[in-house]
Amino acid sequence: MSKMRAVVIDSTGAPDVLHLAKVPVPGRISAEFLIKVIAAGVNPIDAKTRAGKGTSAAISSYPAVLGCDFSGIVVESAYEAHPLKVGDEVYGMTLAPRFGGSYAEFLTAPSISLAKKPRSLSHVEAAAVPVAALTAWGAVVDVAKAHEGQRILIHAGAGGVGHFAIQFASFFGAHVTTTASTRNVEWLQELGAHEVIDYTATRFEDVAHDMDVVIDLIGNVQDDTGTRSLSVLKPGGLLVNVPSGSWPTLMADAAAAGVRATGYRVPADGATLTVISRLLESGDVRVFVDQVFDLDQAPTAHTSLETGRTRGKIVLKVADG
Repeated sequence: MSKMRAVVIDSTGAPDVLHLAKVPVPGRISAEFLIKVIAAGVNPIDAKTRAGKGTSAAISSYPAVLGCDFSGIVVESAYEAHPLKVGDEVYGMTLAPRFGGSYAEFLTAPSISLAKKPRSLSHVEAAAVPVAALTAWGAVVDVAKAHEGQRILIHAGAGGVGHFAIQFASFFGAHVTTTASTRNVEWLQELGAHEVIDYTATRFEDVAHDMDVVIDLIGNVQDDTGTRSLSVLKPGGLLVNVPSGSWPTLMADAAAAGVRATGYRVPADGATLTVISRLLESGDVRVFVDQVFDLDQAPTAHTSLETGRTRGKIVLKVADG
């Protein structure tokens, strides 16, 4: 097969720039795998890139295929003796748009960015995991070093990254406070949040104090959430800012407030994803898929994502499986 279906963009813009097209099946090199994509996760970075922000500077030519999350089946392995064989179910993330994205029937990915799909998850569920879970793990475990007795505030707890961040922080023993809308309060408590602040009724800085860490999944782009977060940290506390470009003055503002701060960028790390897989298999961590769209409904998926009301993740179904 030389051609495949893919959702592409010919230029950046509104969701309607996404459209189906026939494009060449990518060829693999070195230790890459050719993967048949069954499902693709939809992430905020996809929408930002499509709109001309995010990682759009890495688009070298058009048409471009977006999408980082995928779950699928190995069509060609890196080499004969590799532990991942043809026919194996795998999932992972690709660094679109520098490389071909997951809104397509096939993609290539290096072995270091893959993990075996958890048997307990469908492909749709698995496709919702990599970017969000790896981001949450990096921010909560690698950077914040979540541990027993630590007080962590997680903004946007009901989102893709947020619902994993709550579970990881709780798993490692931290006392977790999160912000969310009214409809998500009970759900986030079920996921392990000790306190849920309904931001529609309460300003979080009025009730949250002496936090060791703030995991900022919003930035300073809405209602000064970032700046307000600095005031709830204890002296020397840490703010981890995840959304790219959301707070240009972060480091200076944190220094002026007497706290520490850092951004975070997620790597396509198959080894860490394998660890997360064990937590998913054991039931210690759950993934929530809010909506599933067919591949040709990618514009609708992006429109829904940009409402900011998604609980968990949105996924594109690319093929049966």
